[in-house]
Amino acid sequence: MKETLVDLKNRRSVKKFKKEQIKDEELMEVIQAGMNAPTGGNKQSPVFIVVQNPELLHKLSVLNAQIAGAPEGVDPFYGAPTVILVLAEKGLGNPVEDGSLAIGNMLNAAYSIGLGSRWINRVRETFETNLGKEIIRESGYIGEYVGVGSCILGYPEGGYPEPLQKKDNYFKIIR
Repeated sequence: MKETLVDLKNRRSVKKFKKEQIKDEELMEVIQAGMNAPTGGNKQSPVFIVVQNPELLHKLSVLNAQIAGAPEGVDPFYGAPTVILVLAEKGLGNPVEDGSLAIGNMLNAAYSIGLGSRWINRVRETFETNLGKEIIRESGYIGEYVGVGSCILGYPEGGYPEPLQKKDNYFKIIR
């Protein structure tokens, strides 16, 4: 079986990360995987903002937890040292679908090189806040963007979770 198929079947979302920052080469592999995801009409609507600054990560984590209605002190980023925020340009192709495919590619790429990852929601709401708009401006992106999701990255602490049982009626084939 091809290695890609094995990785796709074995990738799991991670909730425990080592504090150690990932290597720049690993980050670039993940980013390039996201950049190579298909986009509707090749419009390439997604953009990525990588956050590794601990102070900004904390602010984003607190904001994400507030949006989720989580109790104080909950870290929706699970202590991951890197967060890739995925936005997509509004009105350009299929922004949410394009950004979702990019995140999927990044999650799978991360696993393939030994990183832990997880999709975190509430990025749409994050980028509707003043902090979110400030991050977009400081990143140099101009235009209207919709937040799609985020990919947290780090070295898994304790390995990868065991696979969960898949539902029986996951698919039907019509011939």
